Amino acid sequence: MYQHIKDLREDHDLTQQHIAELLHISQTTYSRYENGLLDIPSSSLVTLAKYYKTSVDYLLDLTNNTLQLNK
Repeated sequence: MYQHIKDLREDHDLTQQHIAELLHISQTTYSRYENGLLDIPSSSLVTLAKYYKTSVDYLLDLTNNTLQLNK
């Protein structure tokens, strides 16, 4: 379900640990997000969308349009 968050992380050459620190969670929790074993809280989705300058819809695999945001 969350393939785009993994793809974005890898495309930016970031580790799970780096993104986990951004979200103030453990690397294990973040890994569970990427593997679809744990739902990502909406606040974390917003943080990731802002960080990657994309939409929450893209992160949730609801669209393939990366839709770069201005903010």
